[in-house]
Amino acid sequence: MEGAEAKAREGAAVARDLLALGYEGFSGAAALGPSCPDFRALCARLAAELATLGALERESAGDGPGAEEEFLRQLARLLRELHCPDRALCGGDCAAALRQPGACLRLLRFLCTELQAARLLRLDPSPAALPPGGKEAEEGAGMVQEMILTLQALGLPRPTPGTPASRLLRELHAKISELLPSLPPGSLQPLLRYSLDAPRWEALESLCQSLGGQYRCRRCLLLKRLDLTTSAFHWSDRAEVQGEAMKAVLIPIREALTPELDVSIAHVLAARADLSRLVPATSKAARRGTCCAVNKVLMGNVPDRGGRPNELEAPMPSWQSRREDGGRRKAGRQCWGRRKKK
Repeated sequence: MEGAEAKAREGAAVARDLLALGYEGFSGAAALGPSCPDFRALCARLAAELATLGALERESAGDGPGAEEEFLRQLARLLRELHCPDRALCGGDCAAALRQPGACLRLLRFLCTELQAARLLRLDPSPAALPPGGKEAEEGAGMVQEMILTLQALGLPRPTPGTPASRLLRELHAKISELLPSLPPGSLQPLLRYSLDAPRWEALESLCQSLGGQYRCRRCLLLKRLDLTTSAFHWSDRAEVQGEAMKAVLIPIREALTPELDVSIAHVLAARADLSRLVPATSKAARRGTCCAVNKVLMGNVPDRGGRPNELEAPMPSWQSRREDGGRRKAGRQCWGRRKKK
């Protein structure tokens, strides 16, 4: 029962990916496997677009005599070229691997993710590739900026517009492979060492959203405290004269602090094992980056502001002897006695 539910969730996820990529009408093709012409046609269309975007150097063959055998041969070559991490699919017998339960869904999921990555990594800033404005344009520009920073960190030249993603990734792989031997042993070990299937991806996404909501609430609280602290400095007489200068310094810094987080699942996948090492804030390594001249300033004597209730005594009323004043009471004078019954 659980296996059927997991397969149904995987099929729904693949259908959503295909619909997001613009491929419709292939909902039941994965259930039939490579013997189905619709399944072969879907894989061929995905591979053709990957080749158009530069992620592949050749396209898959279409239908014809012996189409299934040719499809399996081209599929094995395609998976090797894309460096598919699924060892079951990249084994010796591709036909036997696709007959396993859920193998066709995993194949389509892998091709969909490769196509999504190829669309994002295409460094063509033409108006047809990205709309002028909107969230999609901002995300695409962010991806391009991250790639450019990666190239700068590795000492590679900036690619020209229209550079194929496959060529760019090969250059990155070659440069990283060249630099890896120079690192100490055990460096760049991933923090997450387990493979993630569809249920684990969903659990990780749910956990990321939950933690993001909690951290967003904490950041809102800290930013509110910051606003109250900075507003307290404007209450003094001197701040009335320097108010505009203070605002000119504080406003740009405050506008850059937002409650939204920029941490995503990609940061979890890119995290390394050394991130889990807790370094005390008072250690020598940490103090090299936090020490400053203010730490050496000693505060002098400050006035005692009190505020200790245990040192205070409650005021007691003063008792006075009774006087013969003819029953008249003076205003403002406390009188103690019994009240007459009505």
